[in-house]
Amino acid sequence: MNTTIITIENLKCHGCVNTITSELLKFDEVKNVTIDLSNSSVEINFTGNKNIKRYRQKLSLMGYPEKGNNSSLSVVKSFVSCAKGKIKN
Repeated sequence: MNTTIITIENLKCHGCVNTITSELLKFDEVKNVTIDLSNSSVEINFTGNKNIKRYRQKLSLMGYPEKGNNSSLSVVKSFVSCAKGKIKN
């Protein structure tokens, strides 16, 4: 099992956590996702030697880019992703 930790922007609440978790688990090789709201970090456990760039790209598309890469568009996308996560509860 491999693990990577990515510190992200725009992580606000459990709605964000729900969306990020469900979207990353759609990758077949991803076995577990742990999110730390206080540190804005996403820990991804996966099998094989997959390219971690895929996970960073997916997070960015949802509005949660890696720390230091934020934009106004990312902020807007994160609110939409967050709302989706709240609705799923």
